[in-house]
Amino acid sequence: MCYACARTREIAQRELRNDNTEIMRRLEEGESFVVTRNGTPVGDLSPLRRRRFVRSGTAVALFRQAPSVDRARFREDLDRLSSQETGPRA
Repeated sequence: MCYACARTREIAQRELRNDNTEIMRRLEEGESFVVTRNGTPVGDLSPLRRRRFVRSGTAVALFRQAPSVDRARFREDLDRLSSQETGPRA
């Protein structure tokens, strides 16, 4: 399961206590949960978004598919959008 397609599921506090190993496994797979006590939501459990290693060959292949950059136009855009003043900031 991926982060983008994960659905939030309600679980009771009792289920969290009794099935914590299964809940933790499902968190690692990207699933999110709303924990309830007596039917009232009391908290969210969601997976941490970890950085993932991307092989250099994969990154290079992705950049090869990216559109080319017109350097002169890019520089003009930067100059237009950024201040070149050297005075103190307010």
